Amino acid sequence: MTRSEQLTGNRNSLIEKAADRLAAAANTRIPCAPVRDLLGETDINVAYQVQQRLVEDHRHTTAAEVVGRKIGLTAPAVQRQLGVDQPDFGVLFDDMDVSGLATVPYERLLQPKVEAEVAFVLGADLDSPDLDLTLVRDAVAYATAALEIVDSRVAEWDITITDTIADNASSGLFVLGDRKVPLSEFTPVDVTMSMHIDGELASDGTGAACLGDPLAALLWLARTAQTFGSPLRAGQVILSGALGPMAPVSPGVSVRAEISTLGTVNAVFGQGGARCP
Repeated sequence: MTRSEQLTGNRNSLIEKAADRLAAAANTRIPCAPVRDLLGETDINVAYQVQQRLVEDHRHTTAAEVVGRKIGLTAPAVQRQLGVDQPDFGVLFDDMDVSGLATVPYERLLQPKVEAEVAFVLGADLDSPDLDLTLVRDAVAYATAALEIVDSRVAEWDITITDTIADNASSGLFVLGDRKVPLSEFTPVDVTMSMHIDGELASDGTGAACLGDPLAALLWLARTAQTFGSPLRAGQVILSGALGPMAPVSPGVSVRAEISTLGTVNAVFGQGGARCP
C-alpha cells in the first residue's frame, strides 16, 4: 500500500468514526463528544464529507426527501454565541418540516434552540457558472417568515466549525409562516425581527444581521453548494440564517416571531418524553 493510499484509508476511517458517533447520538437522543478529535478544527472539506455521509444514510434509512438547505452561523451574535467565525450550510429534509403540526415534537430533539429567519423558496435553479445577486434575486419565487429549531448532537453545544458542519450544520426542525411575499414587495435587508418565548422578548434583529443581507447569504450558499457539486434547485426551501441571537427552548413553551412585511410564525413545543427509543 502506498503512502497516499494509507492517508486516504486513514481519512476515510476518521470520517466513518465521526459519522457513527453523531448518528449514535441522534438515534439514542444522548449527546456525544465533539468530533474535532477525529477531524481537527479547521478541515471544512472533511467535515462536509461527514455531513454527506450522514445525509445519505438518513435518506436510505427513512426515505426522507431533500427539500432544501439551511445556512448557519450568519449572524455575528450567533457566531459569538458558538465561538465560530464563518457561515456553513446543512441539508433540509421533508421530515424536518413541522409547519403543519399543532405542537413541535420535543421528543425528537436533544438540546434545541430557536432562531427567526427569512426563508426563500426558489422558483428556478441556481446552477449558473456566473452567479450574482441579480440571478439570485430573480430565482426567488417568494419569501416567508420562518423559525429554525437548531439542535446539536454534540454535548453542551461544545462545537467548532468542523463539529457543526459534520452535524448537518446543527440542523433540527423548521416551521414556515403562512404569508408568501415576492421580492417585488419588500427588501430582505430592511426587515426587522422580534421573537418572543412565552410572551417575553427573547431575540431581536434586522436583515442586515444575516451576512449583511439575507440575499447575500443566499448567494454565498448558491456558490458554495455548486462548489460541492449539488446546486440549489427550483422548489427548494432555503433558510437564510438567523436575524438575531438564538434562544434555548424547553418543553411546553410557545414561540412567536414577527418579521416586518413577512408577518408572524409560531410554534408550540410539546411536553417531550423519553429520549431513548
